Amino acid sequence: MKKYYLAVDIGASSGRHILAHMEKGKLVIEEMYRFWNGMSQVDDELCWDVDQLFKQIKEGMKKCFEAGKIPVSMGIDTWAVDFVLLDEKEERIGNAVSYRDERTEGMDTFVYQIIPEKELYSRTGIQKQRFNTVYQLMALQKKHPERLKHAKKMLLIPDYFHFLLTGKTATEYTNATTTQLVSPVTKTWDLELAEKLGFPGEIFQEIKLPGTGLGTLREEIQKEVGFNCKVVIPATHDTASAVMAVPAVKGDVLYLSSGTWSLLGTELLEADCSKESRNRNFTNEGGYDYRFRYLKNIMGLWMIQLVKQEMGEGLTFSEICDMAEKQQITSLVDCNDDRFMKPENMTREIQKACEESGQQVPEGIGEIAAVVYHSLAKCYGKAVEELETITGKTYRKIHIVGGGANADYLNRLTAMETGKKALAGPTEATAIGNIAAQMLSDGVWENLSKARECILGSFPIKNYE
Repeated sequence: MKKYYLAVDIGASSGRHILAHMEKGKLVIEEMYRFWNGMSQVDDELCWDVDQLFKQIKEGMKKCFEAGKIPVSMGIDTWAVDFVLLDEKEERIGNAVSYRDERTEGMDTFVYQIIPEKELYSRTGIQKQRFNTVYQLMALQKKHPERLKHAKKMLLIPDYFHFLLTGKTATEYTNATTTQLVSPVTKTWDLELAEKLGFPGEIFQEIKLPGTGLGTLREEIQKEVGFNCKVVIPATHDTASAVMAVPAVKGDVLYLSSGTWSLLGTELLEADCSKESRNRNFTNEGGYDYRFRYLKNIMGLWMIQLVKQEMGEGLTFSEICDMAEKQQITSLVDCNDDRFMKPENMTREIQKACEESGQQVPEGIGEIAAVVYHSLAKCYGKAVEELETITGKTYRKIHIVGGGANADYLNRLTAMETGKKALAGPTEATAIGNIAAQMLSDGVWENLSKARECILGSFPIKNYE
């Protein structure tokens, strides 16, 4: 009898339920349900509709029941840093505000008045991103202090969904580290830091590792979806799950998780909180089994996603990629510039950036896409160079996982700019990594290396040299 494992993988624009089982020594996955996600303005805040998302989580679970494929366990992963607050009755306080909301503007100044930026990095190993949870909490303290005053628990978004399913609260390790409030030495909340910043220590829940069983479904959830199963905490930060699925079985790992964000990095056993690491803006996010995902955040395919919305109606991403390849334009932009975080119009912002720097201004979606793809590949090349300088290692190949592994032209540019052999796939890395944590917990594989070996043999990998 087949044993099924369910990954609910929710990104910034969509979510999906991926069911997996083993067949003849290979991992087999199938999509059971897909749903839309997005941000909207609520009370002058850019928010996630977590109530609607939870309804969709349950709808997808019902699809498993209807198909007669009942999972033995399930787990949810999402993006990082965003959270909800719960009161003493475990009811939500305020909105689930998105990291792209402008409430964190200027909050770094208030944080650094209490703890200097250098000390914050040496203490947490996490790079400065204006949307990190530490700055979001400071924004609450300054703008809505009553919410923090009445809060008894803080749950990151996937932890909140796990709570709604089981009634139990915990914070998963990989996602917790992105808050910039966790010690890379103790791997626990830095409560001294939190309280110094004025955040109530009681709101921080116990940190649990990926693969930890949280419990089973609440009785009312069982009745609604038609079955009961275990809830096993995966690496709830989507990038951490994606990195678990990197099919690297020998030597040092160099990966590029390519999606809305591009995350380029390697795995370390100890965090690098050095001055050089801070100056080059690398971060030490938590990984499976207390590994560190030593990486650089790059804006990623967010830019192309918006350009497609603005001027690519009816086109697929593959078609846009093909159009970009035919262009001769050589203009470049800095993909990490804050101007591309939430522009009114991405197309016009790219054109303005080219004009301001005295370069050819791209016209039409083919030229715009060419500028983005070439600029991303340049960023990847620079990040690899910096990574090799800091670690003192030379990497022979780079593993590209996630949806961007389908971007053939970008992958060829990446191989060229990094000077590495590029191996693209699997594309469903985040869901596969989510499932891997569950299956490791269930004893299907003895360790992550065995899981990666199985993943390598189960999914197509494309080579670029």
